[in-house]
Amino acid sequence: MFVALFSGLEHVVREQESLAPFTWFRLGGPAEYFAEPSTEEELTDIVRRCHEQDIPIRLIGGGSNILVSDDGVPGMVLHLSAATFSQIEIDGCHVRAGGGAKLAHLVSTTVGAGLAGLEQLAGIPGSVGGALHGNAGTQSGDIGQWTTQAVVMTRDGTVLTRTSDELRFSYRQASLDELVILRGEFTLEEADPQAVVKRMQTSWIVKKSEQPSGHQGAGIVFKDPGGVTAASLIDQAGLKGRVVGGVQVSEEFPNFLLVHEDGTSQQASDLIDTIRKEVQERTGIELELQTEIW
Repeated sequence: MFVALFSGLEHVVREQESLAPFTWFRLGGPAEYFAEPSTEEELTDIVRRCHEQDIPIRLIGGGSNILVSDDGVPGMVLHLSAATFSQIEIDGCHVRAGGGAKLAHLVSTTVGAGLAGLEQLAGIPGSVGGALHGNAGTQSGDIGQWTTQAVVMTRDGTVLTRTSDELRFSYRQASLDELVILRGEFTLEEADPQAVVKRMQTSWIVKKSEQPSGHQGAGIVFKDPGGVTAASLIDQAGLKGRVVGGVQVSEEFPNFLLVHEDGTSQQASDLIDTIRKEVQERTGIELELQTEIW
């Protein structure tokens, strides 16, 4: 089956690849098929073959917002780790970045060029594609406000360009729901380089102060509802430190789960369900997941 499906692509497609190392939680079973294409042509070929055979496809980027089932996932998981998907180009105030590029690299590159706008995203993990898909941001702003265009690939392998007229960004959401975000284009502002560097450093320090450090497996779980943080609601519900098996609600950062050596995805999922239920019972607010559960 594998040989017939992916003949000629054996160098980039593998079977039963563990997904745990690709996620912040360090949890989960294998992907039925896993591919790291080295060119856009290989990516297109893989996507089209999967589409023709009705094989489901998922994309994994930085893995900061994904909880993979202990049983793994059926179908194909794509990981755009090759250099061709991570290029960053600057032309004046205009920036192009591959969807596979690290958001941190995009931020530092634009700041280094004396361009303002994305420095407020310093400290946010993940890839440029993931940041665009979820409209990553802080209280100071988000990536969507600087985005002028996106090149995407649909689930049948068609490449399309989404212009600013077609793009819609809201709180941690975007209209970019195609399979792959190949590239994003941004229009930034020239600014005093020292001032931009200082803002980037401040943003990074603030963001890092809001995250657990030094723990092997940890991930944020919920979006902040309007006007209040998910962490404060979890705290109000008395859930700091709550444990299910080898997974624990962080005492210091209650919107993060900490995974210990014996933790499982099922335990994390059960703990997430408990948090949602008890927060709604005690505060009347239904928390919305920021983490995708596969």
